[in-house]
Amino acid sequence: MKKKFKEFLDSDHRPRLLVIGDLILDEYIWGAINRISPEAPVPILETKSENLALGGAANVANNLVALGCEVHLVGAIGKDEKGERLLSLIKGQGINTEGIFRFVHRPTTSKIRIVAHNQQVLRIDKEDNRPITEETESKFVQHINKILPEMDCIICSDYRKGVLTEKVFKAVIHRAKNSKKRVLVDPKSSDFTLYKGATLITPNQHEVERAVPIKIQDKIDLDRAAEYLLNLTHAEVLLITRGKNGMMLYQNKEEPVDIDTQAKEVFDVTGAGDTVVSVLGMALAVGFNYKDSAWLSNMAASIVVGKVGTAIVTLNEINEYLQEEMLRTSHTILKLEELKKIVSLAKSTGKTIVFTNGCFDIIHGGHIEFLQKAKAMGDLLVVGLNSDESVRELKGEGRPIKSERERANIISALKYVDYITIFDDDTPEEVIREVRPDILVKGDDYKMDEVVGREIVEGYGARVELIPIVHGLSTTGTVEKILENHKID
Repeated sequence: MKKKFKEFLDSDHRPRLLVIGDLILDEYIWGAINRISPEAPVPILETKSENLALGGAANVANNLVALGCEVHLVGAIGKDEKGERLLSLIKGQGINTEGIFRFVHRPTTSKIRIVAHNQQVLRIDKEDNRPITEETESKFVQHINKILPEMDCIICSDYRKGVLTEKVFKAVIHRAKNSKKRVLVDPKSSDFTLYKGATLITPNQHEVERAVPIKIQDKIDLDRAAEYLLNLTHAEVLLITRGKNGMMLYQNKEEPVDIDTQAKEVFDVTGAGDTVVSVLGMALAVGFNYKDSAWLSNMAASIVVGKVGTAIVTLNEINEYLQEEMLRTSHTILKLEELKKIVSLAKSTGKTIVFTNGCFDIIHGGHIEFLQKAKAMGDLLVVGLNSDESVRELKGEGRPIKSERERANIISALKYVDYITIFDDDTPEEVIREVRPDILVKGDDYKMDEVVGREIVEGYGARVELIPIVHGLSTTGTVEKILENHKID
């Protein structure tokens, strides 16, 4: 999956997506609350700044543009000042607006959010939720029938503001089936019969609870609810977003897939559902399967909830997150070839690689303090560990006390150590040549000219550092003390 995403990132291919739904102007007023009004017991917002953002289906389109897609948007706005501002924002993002029609007798939908100290404290909605007129429906259907066959994927973003009527949605499904195109739906209605024929539907758990005659208290109930909705809508896939509990992916006749959340910090969930359906659409359009598309959308959502306000996620942000995820989830104990790939990836993201080596036969306080200081010099600490054969060559018969696997497992449990590789040679020179660390570290019981690999690292512009060690602590000394204390008279 990561390889396929990298190929897409490096290519010039721009998938074409059609987004149909409710267009919303998001307005933000930012400020601080430091006092209470003398007129009434309400807080006073001292305004610092204001900005506009694309909301609803327009935010889905905006996300897709950030993901490198060509986007055609179908929706409606009022013939008013807010409508002009919203249309200007949409055009400014390079989104095709030929499918945007103007209302005469209803306002542009807008949401004004009051944000104090990066926390939303109030939202003011201006909207008319009545269904669009038959005349506007006909305009939508005519435009959809014309352009849909040229698209790679269709997304219906339903915010229940009157655009996605039954007639419009049926026209989308009919045209999509004839053109063999997938239709993704981000639903807001509790009546899922409206979405019958969709390929994939992305409700959150609360929306599922409103749509089924089942009280959801555990995963078994959620599974039953998903089966009910799949049967009701005849959809191929149901992806249920569950906030801090991640996502559940349901495909007909396949086992459900539980996808854990990856969010580190949650500042604002505004627009997270838009990000999920956008990334799903992009991923499916470029050839990802449902499981990988869902995993990618979950990761993208974890990025966007770490931002404040209606936000988008970019291809570069996803790529950086994927690289970080690879570094986080990689095994600690690696073969040299595996280690080289991980180190190369780390260096491509600007990480500093620190390397040290040793036998680490019986771990003592001196080892731990040394490794802690070594880790503090860079981003990733790589330890070259002498194999059992190598230790015997260096220390003689009877050593090592613990096997290479035991020693590697103990070191990998230390939070300071990122990766370990085991080598058979007397010296780690081959490892150093292959890994090419930025910093080679040893204890200050060595002199600089005694450090194996110094000439190698200095030859390509890296450096050697000597770390003060705790004197009086050594594995050999520990072994001798144990033998002394347990000798037989």
